[in-house]
Amino acid sequence: MSYPDTPARHLRPVDMPPDAVHEPPPAETVSGHGHARRVRLSAAAGVRLRPTHWLWDERMPHGALTIGPGREGIGKSLFCAWLAARVTLGELSGVHHSAPKSVIYAATEDSWERTLAGRLIVAGADMHRVYRVEVENVAGHTLPLSLPRDCDELAAEITKHDVGLMIVDPLISVVDSKLNPNQDADLRRALEPLGRLADDTGCAIFGLAHFNKATGTDVLSRIMGGRAFSAVSRAAIAFARDTGADDGSCVISQVKNNLGRLDLPSLRYQVESVELDTDEGPAEWGRLRMLGETTTHVNDLLDDAPGNDEDRSERDAAAGWLEDYLVQNGGSAASADVKKAGRAAGFSESTLARARQALKVTTKADGFPRKSFWSLP
Repeated sequence: MSYPDTPARHLRPVDMPPDAVHEPPPAETVSGHGHARRVRLSAAAGVRLRPTHWLWDERMPHGALTIGPGREGIGKSLFCAWLAARVTLGELSGVHHSAPKSVIYAATEDSWERTLAGRLIVAGADMHRVYRVEVENVAGHTLPLSLPRDCDELAAEITKHDVGLMIVDPLISVVDSKLNPNQDADLRRALEPLGRLADDTGCAIFGLAHFNKATGTDVLSRIMGGRAFSAVSRAAIAFARDTGADDGSCVISQVKNNLGRLDLPSLRYQVESVELDTDEGPAEWGRLRMLGETTTHVNDLLDDAPGNDEDRSERDAAAGWLEDYLVQNGGSAASADVKKAGRAAGFSESTLARARQALKVTTKADGFPRKSFWSLP
């Protein structure tokens, strides 16, 4: 009901005595719905400056969240084992070089007995410094790790065990089941406390992510789940298979780096098989082997990316050059010679790889020592 002719100051609840004085609610309940809130300002002049330190020099910041997106089956988890091993041995170029640190490995998709422990062993990890993570409730039942609810407990364990790195494989698997990982607001409720955990403890956190079915060359837009995965993380390194490589190798590229350089050289790696003896007989585990730097970037290897006109023009020019080169050499030439001549002609390895795919050039290894050859179909 409205009272257009009555000033607001004369209105009162019907059960309030005429002489009662209406007191405003306490200040702490006005904006907090019963919870104390108070706005305070502080001068920026009091902020203490801090430098950026790196778990992995210029690629993975110390005390921050980094994500690693890529398709399945290209060795992302093997990279995690490689990374964990380097940290536990103090071999990684960064803040813990020559100072081994412990690693928490939170994995939900692989068995420790059949998969993870073997990967870590063949990667050379100090297994006394690698910790599985489990959560127990008051009844003693084991539960999956859940973010953000377990962040405080994790902080205590990180400090207790001198942990320099926590790996989460995959990151989306530890988001609280009550939160929707496809909704940015929900996802931030899980990831922002994880970022604060990293900053407060000085522990780097690396979480794997999968690509969705989107197309285009923007790697960060292809991460499965909400955009908050890429927004909250301070750095991202992406993985992709190089289908144009003769050795079946894959590529790691820096695709986000809020705290450092983005123009870092990409790295090439191979997956190899190593056999270990077990109580039940021999078994094989995969191991990642770094091959060094490469001019190929993950962006070049997104096979369903349409590319722009300039990219297509460069690929077409390289394809024309490659076809002429192979024809002049009888239809086949050693891949090393092709790449050397291609570089001299002004084409990068990634452009030559796209040209090779466009021409459906085949590869074959022959001879001793084995040499790889490119041949016209």
